[in-house]
Amino acid sequence: MKKLLIAVLATATFSASFMTFAAQEIQNPAGLIKIGTVSDSSGALTLSELESKLQDKANMSGASSFRITSAGGTNTLSGTADIYR
Repeated sequence: MKKLLIAVLATATFSASFMTFAAQEIQNPAGLIKIGTVSDSSGALTLSELESKLQDKANMSGASSFRITSAGGTNTLSGTADIYR
Protein backbone atom coordinates (compact mmCIF):
# COMPACT_ATOMS: atom_id res chain seq x y z
CA MET A 1 0.00 0.00 0.00
CA LYS A 2 2.86 2.36 0.83
CA LYS A 3 4.47 1.73 -2.57
CA LEU A 4 1.20 2.49 -4.31
CA LEU A 5 0.88 5.79 -2.44
CA ILE A 6 4.44 6.74 -3.36
CA ALA A 7 3.80 5.88 -7.02
CA VAL A 8 0.63 7.98 -7.08
CA LEU A 9 2.37 10.95 -5.45
CA ALA A 10 5.31 10.69 -7.83
CA THR A 11 2.98 10.61 -10.84
CA ALA A 12 1.03 13.62 -9.56
CA THR A 13 4.23 15.56 -8.93
CA PHE A 14 5.58 14.75 -12.39
CA SER A 15 2.29 15.73 -14.03
CA ALA A 16 2.15 19.03 -12.14
CA SER A 17 5.75 19.90 -13.03
CA PHE A 18 5.15 19.02 -16.69
CA MET A 19 2.15 21.34 -16.83
CA THR A 20 4.23 24.28 -15.61
CA PHE A 21 6.57 23.89 -18.59
CA ALA A 22 3.88 23.84 -21.27
CA ALA A 23 4.40 26.40 -24.03
CA GLN A 24 2.17 29.45 -23.65
CA GLU A 25 0.54 31.26 -26.54
CA ILE A 26 1.74 34.86 -26.82
CA GLN A 27 0.76 37.84 -28.94
CA ASN A 28 3.98 39.87 -28.70
CA PRO A 29 7.29 37.99 -28.81
CA ALA A 30 9.39 41.00 -27.74
CA GLY A 31 12.50 39.89 -25.89
CA LEU A 32 12.12 36.22 -26.84
CA ILE A 33 14.37 34.23 -29.15
CA LYS A 34 12.70 32.56 -32.13
CA ILE A 35 13.84 28.95 -32.36
CA GLY A 36 11.74 27.76 -35.27
CA THR A 37 8.31 27.13 -36.71
CA VAL A 38 5.78 24.33 -36.24
CA SER A 39 2.82 23.45 -38.43
CA ASP A 40 -0.19 21.17 -38.32
CA SER A 41 -2.42 19.94 -41.11
CA SER A 42 -3.90 16.87 -39.44
CA GLY A 43 -7.47 18.08 -39.80
CA ALA A 44 -8.46 20.13 -36.77
CA LEU A 45 -12.17 20.93 -36.77
CA THR A 46 -12.06 23.99 -34.47
CA LEU A 47 -9.60 26.80 -33.78
CA SER A 48 -9.22 25.51 -30.23
CA GLU A 49 -8.24 22.08 -31.52
CA LEU A 50 -5.72 23.61 -33.93
CA GLU A 51 -4.26 25.75 -31.13
CA SER A 52 -3.90 22.67 -28.94
CA LYS A 53 -2.15 20.72 -31.69
CA LEU A 54 0.27 23.58 -32.35
CA GLN A 55 0.92 23.91 -28.61
CA ASP A 56 1.72 20.18 -28.39
CA LYS A 57 4.20 20.50 -31.24
CA ALA A 58 5.77 23.58 -29.63
CA ASN A 59 6.15 21.62 -26.37
CA MET A 60 7.79 18.71 -28.19
CA SER A 61 10.23 21.19 -29.77
CA GLY A 62 11.26 22.55 -26.37
CA ALA A 63 9.62 25.96 -26.79
CA SER A 64 8.42 28.04 -23.86
CA SER A 65 6.12 30.18 -26.03
CA PHE A 66 4.45 30.12 -29.41
CA ARG A 67 2.61 32.58 -31.64
CA ILE A 68 0.13 31.39 -34.26
CA THR A 69 1.01 33.02 -37.57
CA SER A 70 -1.55 31.40 -39.87
CA ALA A 71 -4.73 29.37 -39.67
CA GLY A 72 -7.19 28.48 -42.36
CA GLY A 73 -9.07 25.84 -44.25
CA THR A 74 -12.45 24.95 -45.67
CA ASN A 75 -13.72 21.87 -43.82
CA THR A 76 -10.67 21.24 -41.67
CA LEU A 77 -8.08 23.67 -40.37
CA SER A 78 -4.32 23.82 -40.74
CA GLY A 79 -1.92 26.37 -39.36
CA THR A 80 1.59 27.43 -38.44
CA ALA A 81 3.17 28.98 -35.38
CA ASP A 82 6.53 30.53 -34.60
CA ILE A 83 8.11 29.07 -31.46
CA TYR A 84 10.25 30.89 -28.92
CA ARG A 85 12.46 30.39 -25.87
